Amino acid sequence: MVLASSSPRRRALLKLIVDDFEVIPPRVPEVPPSHPQDLLRTAEEKVRAVRSLRPGALVIGADTGVFLGEKHFGKPKNQEEAREMLRALSGRWHTVATGLVVQGPGGRESALVTTQVRFARLSPEEIEWYLAGEEVLDKAGAYGIQGRAGVFVEEIRGDFFNVVGLPLRVTYRLLRKLGWPPGRA
Repeated sequence: MVLASSSPRRRALLKLIVDDFEVIPPRVPEVPPSHPQDLLRTAEEKVRAVRSLRPGALVIGADTGVFLGEKHFGKPKNQEEAREMLRALSGRWHTVATGLVVQGPGGRESALVTTQVRFARLSPEEIEWYLAGEEVLDKAGAYGIQGRAGVFVEEIRGDFFNVVGLPLRVTYRLLRKLGWPPGRA
């Protein structure tokens, strides 16, 4: 089994399901999605790139994005862009979507998983506190729910792990559909 990702969070989450797997960061340009469905296309490109290196492997690819209405919030380019994202998310619901593709010798399965998250209203001081204590430039939407930003979450509807970067239940279900048995890598 191979995880087509450079995300340490995805690696840690997959480790909860699978004891032994290889990690190969795919060399795929990440194009900002216009809508959540585009995340599936990027996940599929990641899987295709890694399967060319490991043709017989069961490969998992995922791409996660944060959307506020029709606007996509990717990984911020700098602290100021992160600050702007957090201001926009303050006091509002947003959607975290993950395009997930699993492909192996037995076929291909995919899913688009969405989770709704509502942030509390954030003061400028809270935003600065968060930015001073957390690395945000590698996180879609400028936050990691599993870190300090967890204190900003007032409500969540859906899969918590999807917000971290890999929806565990759906990943497990897709692996099982392709014949992967628990207890075997």
